[in-house]
Amino acid sequence: MLDCAIIGGGPAGLTAGLYATRGGLENVTLFEMGMPGGQITQSSEIENYPGFFEHDKTGMDFMDTWQKQCFHFGLKHEMKKVESVAKTGEHFTITVEGGETYEAMTVITCTGSVPKRAGFKGEDTYFGKGVSTCATCDGFFYKNKPVTVLGGGDTALEEAFFLSNICSDVYVVHRRESFRAAPPTLDRVMRKENIHLITDSVIEEAVGDAMGLSGVDIKNTKTGDVTHMDNTGLFVFVGHNVNNGVLKDDNGEFICEVTDWGQVIVDLSMKTNVPGLFMAGDIRIEAPKQVVSAAGDGSIAALQVISYLQELA
Repeated sequence: MLDCAIIGGGPAGLTAGLYATRGGLENVTLFEMGMPGGQITQSSEIENYPGFFEHDKTGMDFMDTWQKQCFHFGLKHEMKKVESVAKTGEHFTITVEGGETYEAMTVITCTGSVPKRAGFKGEDTYFGKGVSTCATCDGFFYKNKPVTVLGGGDTALEEAFFLSNICSDVYVVHRRESFRAAPPTLDRVMRKENIHLITDSVIEEAVGDAMGLSGVDIKNTKTGDVTHMDNTGLFVFVGHNVNNGVLKDDNGEFICEVTDWGQVIVDLSMKTNVPGLFMAGDIRIEAPKQVVSAAGDGSIAALQVISYLQELA
């Protein structure tokens, strides 16, 4: 019987493992198919994590030291894909690919989410080379330069406002005439002089060369006219796919409370409505989708697991 099963090996999962094992739990296993690290390992540069300011270091370099530290205190790694988590009596059953099962007193799920792709031509080609899904991460690279934002919801407009304080101009492209964002958010954006709203339009193509993105072709959906705009930054905010499949039962129902968008509902202690089941990172509601925040979630969840097990003893 595991004291704690951690599902997902990104910053949230690794930090949870560190705090759980260093906090005295002996039977803690992290389930991650590949080498731990998460999406941040794909980044070519890390600039906004406190204490890490080495421009020649990649996301892979950044996470390498995390792995060494987190496994030092006894965290075990099972390189297996988790299929499902089920509450069976007072404990949980973890089923992995192939049907093998593990029993655990507690579970911390840290499977994250993946930004949706919009599907325009050149999006994959220039992803990470001008096309981004994180203004907080990459906005500074376009200081005093014009950028384009694709999307019409709260996230898109909030990120556009954030970028407007860094970039010279922000062009928001939205396929509809009206925006889905909350009225206060839209009002704040409309009052910002360097934010320009381009409605009834879509990104036709991201264009560039070996150096990266150089501009975008914007198509008006009503007239069919295509306008080229030169800039080196395109931020796409069309939603996230939450990796919550492990939390569904045989009937396809979630074992804990989630929002309409599939984000798991937790309190400030990362507790779900199921005793012993905790979340951390981008899978939870209102996640900032930042490494430093995911790590904080992991530490909170692990400390709560320790308290939960002490109360059961």
